[in-house]
Formats: sequence, structure tokens, C-alpha cells
Amino acid sequence: MSAEFVDTNILIYAHDGGAGAKYEKSVELLTRLFEEGSGALSLQVLSEFYVAATKKLAMESEEVEAAIRDLAGWVIHRPGHADVLNSARLHRRHGIAWWDAMILNSAIETGSTVLWSEDFSDGQRYEGVTARNPFA
Repeated sequence: MSAEFVDTNILIYAHDGGAGAKYEKSVELLTRLFEEGSGALSLQVLSEFYVAATKKLAMESEEVEAAIRDLAGWVIHRPGHADVLNSARLHRRHGIAWWDAMILNSAIETGSTVLWSEDFSDGQRYEGVTARNPFA
């Protein structure tokens, strides 16, 4: 089974009970990925989630740590020097924002066929990875 990469915004909505339909769809997606064992993310996503959850959602640090701990069984990409260079090429080639290029590179490196995010064009293919917006 191939991996499915999850961007930070999906994790944020899944912890924001006030996000309505986005909350519900995020929880549904994450639940499926947990059950299938097909979830993937990166250190960047975990770091962004920690910052956004503690600031935007005003979650306690320990609560965010527990949520991150729950993701330990997922495929986790740990970017290195070569990943920064690959991301620079993706940034130029596809004309996407820098941090999105880093996310895309991590999706590629984890062997993901799907990248779940609201920051990419739904259905757009990048280097063998299809961006999907669960809210579209």
C-alpha cells in the first residue's frame, strides 16, 4: 500500500472543533490513514503543527506533544541537505511557494502517491504525486 502525505493544515483542522466541516473531514481522513497504516508526514509538518496548535488553537504544549506522539507510527520524512536542494528545484520547476516545495519533496521522498493539502491545486500532479484537497 502506498503512503498518503498529510500537510499541516489537515492536522490543525482535526484539532479545531470549531472548524465545522473541515474538522469532520480532517478527522475522517486521519482516522482512515491510521486504520490503513498509510499516513506520512515530515518533521516540517510536525513542527508547523506544534507552533500553530499552541498559538492559533491555544492548545497546551503537553496536549500537542501527545498528538505528535500518536503519529509516531506514521512514515516520517526527516529532510536533510539534499532535500533542500531538491526542494529548490521543485520550487523553480513548479512555481510553488518555498515551504510548499519542501512539503512536496517530503511527499515524494516518502513514496506517497497522494498529498493531502488545501495549499495545492486539487488534482494537480507533481512528480508522480497527486495533490488532493479534502475540502474541495
